[in-house]
Amino acid sequence: MADFTQILATRPDFDESDREWLHHLVADWQVIADLSFADLLLILQDGNGDYLVAEQCRPSTVATLRAEDVVGKPVPEDMIGELDAAMRSSVVFRSTVLRNVGKSTVCNVYAPVRHNGKTLGLVVRETNMATRESNGRNESESINAGKQLYEMIPRGQFPYLDSVMSQRHNARVADGFIILTEEGVVRYASPNAISCFRRLGSLDLMQGKFLSEIGTQLLHENDPLPESLPLVLSGKAAVDSELNANSSAVSMRSMPLYDTNGRTGAIVLCRDVTELRRREQELQTKDATISEIHHRVKNNLQAVSALLRLQARKTKSEEVKKELEEAQRRVQTIAMVHEGLSQTADEIVDFDKVISNLLKMSVDLATMRDQHISIEYVGQFGMMPAQDATPLSLVLTELITNAVEHGFEGRKEGHIIISVGRSGSNLNVVVEDDGSGLANEESHGMARSSGSGLGTQIINTFVTNDFGGSVHWEPRREGGTRVVLDMKLRAAQNQ
Repeated sequence: MADFTQILATRPDFDESDREWLHHLVADWQVIADLSFADLLLILQDGNGDYLVAEQCRPSTVATLRAEDVVGKPVPEDMIGELDAAMRSSVVFRSTVLRNVGKSTVCNVYAPVRHNGKTLGLVVRETNMATRESNGRNESESINAGKQLYEMIPRGQFPYLDSVMSQRHNARVADGFIILTEEGVVRYASPNAISCFRRLGSLDLMQGKFLSEIGTQLLHENDPLPESLPLVLSGKAAVDSELNANSSAVSMRSMPLYDTNGRTGAIVLCRDVTELRRREQELQTKDATISEIHHRVKNNLQAVSALLRLQARKTKSEEVKKELEEAQRRVQTIAMVHEGLSQTADEIVDFDKVISNLLKMSVDLATMRDQHISIEYVGQFGMMPAQDATPLSLVLTELITNAVEHGFEGRKEGHIIISVGRSGSNLNVVVEDDGSGLANEESHGMARSSGSGLGTQIINTFVTNDFGGSVHWEPRREGGTRVVLDMKLRAAQNQ
């Protein structure tokens, strides 16, 4: 079944601005469906001239007429005559026939979607006639506002060309709506909208008053005042904003209403986002605390690393000095992972960035003054949780250090290639060098030890025990050594 994008692709006569207009329309037509208590269908002709349902919108304020998806399906033949007539119309076209959708009696109304002087398609409003019986003031005002927005479609006044949307939690019709006159006076406010302003501290009746005055009276001297707030409160532009007062927050969106002569008023949607903002603030505090913890851990580890470095300089034993330098390098490795964690709100790091710095440091520490060892990366590790990033960084630095110390011993230059393949929680890493060969780097299936053998233990313990993987040492075809790591990331399995 063809989707919206595929149906558009069958119309080469639609230029980029036509497609963009239709995308804007379906991105914003939920408001019309909710206000009108009606289902909406976007009907387009495909490349063969056949009418198809390109998109559909179900109302959230009333039960939908269509439980099944009809996108991509052809329109019934008995509707084609009406569709042809509606395509030729420049205004809203009303059907003279009531139809049945399921067990409901439905009245169809067609709004030609006009852009750049041509009709692109039709928005069909399917109204369940049962929703038009015994309506109160709230329902009547909502239906009338939806009708005004709907009638703006053929005139090219909806969707809005200059709409500015910046709020993270957009207000919806069910959250509350206010109808303004052309002057910005409140003609009607739904019960939920009144509740939003009660939360902000407004206790007076809203009807008959300027919404801008109601909003201004709620603000104190030091309260934040977004630049877009006056435009929203006056209903003069299609923008959104947020009103903060009385330790509460209400997200608002203004939707100007137009007729053939110009602006006639506006709809202002309201949503109480006080609890959402409180939770966001709590998360920001939590994230800042976690980042600070990682930052302090990094600082403490760097202090330990500095102490080990000082101790290494003081000792006269070359063997002890080498072991202390190895310990310092490992502590510094863990510190760099925590430095990456301290710079993000999540418990994940960009491992490619972290490991490149770590391995460069490992090579610099292990090489002699006249040696030049380069590292090449193939593939990407991606984002990785701290639970996996710390042990994996230790494994890789040990392998690189082993390659430099044993594979390139007595050589001026060398090249190391790290190839990465990742699929979900499965990770394959191949470390290759063009050094002197397997005999100098491997011993009994493990990294050759130059001291206490702790590096060997780190590689095998983390790979086999922590990651449930394997380590294979083999000669490289072009000369040198090839180490293959097959692992299953632990934290990634739980994401």
